Amino acid sequence: MSNLTGRQIMLLLGCALALITAAVGVYGLVRGPGETAAESPDARQTEVWAVADPTDAAVGLENRALPHTTDPVAYARAVAVSLFDWDTTAGFLPTDYTSAVLADADPSGEETPGLLADVATYLPTVQQWLDLGAMEVEQTIEVDEAYVPDSWSDAVEQAHGHLRPGTTAVTIMGTRQRTGVWNGEVAESSYPISFTIFVACQPSFERCHVLRLSELDNPLR
Repeated sequence: MSNLTGRQIMLLLGCALALITAAVGVYGLVRGPGETAAESPDARQTEVWAVADPTDAAVGLENRALPHTTDPVAYARAVAVSLFDWDTTAGFLPTDYTSAVLADADPSGEETPGLLADVATYLPTVQQWLDLGAMEVEQTIEVDEAYVPDSWSDAVEQAHGHLRPGTTAVTIMGTRQRTGVWNGEVAESSYPISFTIFVACQPSFERCHVLRLSELDNPLR
C-alpha cells in the first residue's frame, strides 16, 4: 500500500469493515437459528472523509444496559445505539460493546445462537478493531426512523401462529458516523444504514428481549 494516499487507505479500511450479517426472516424465528452467511464486504457502501470536530465526545460503556420496556420500537432504538456506538480507544474490545445486547437475548435460549452470529457481524473483528484503534476511530449512530414495517403483518399471517406471541419486527433507518485521525488530522465519515431488529415482548415476556437481527442494509419494509 506504499503508493496509496492516506485518504485511500481510510476508504479501503472503511469498506473492509462494512460486513454483512446473517440473513434472517420469519423462517429463522419460527424454525430456530440456521446457518449463517459468510462475511463479505458490502460494495454498496462508500465513505467520504473530511475534517471533523475534535471536540466530539468519546463513546464509553456507561449506561449501555438496554431499557426494561414493553415498547418494541423504543427498545429497538436502544438496541441500535448499543450496537453502533463505540470507541476503539477506550480500552475495550468489540465483545464488551455487544455484551448488553447479548445479555438481553431470548430468555428461552432458542434464538440465542442465531443472535450471537448476527451480532458478531455488526462489529469489526478484533484485528480490524486494533487497526481502527491505531487511527483512534469512534462510531455513533443517528436513528432517523424506527417503525414496524408494513410487511410484518403479512409475515405474521404466513407464520400460521408459529411465531412467539408478542414478536415484532422493527426497522431502523439511520446514519452511521465515524471519526478518526490520519496523519495528525481529524477526519470523519458518514453514510446511511438500515436493518431490522426482531424483538419479543408481552405476552411472551414481561418486557422486550432481542431475538434476531436482519442482514445489514437489507431490512424488512
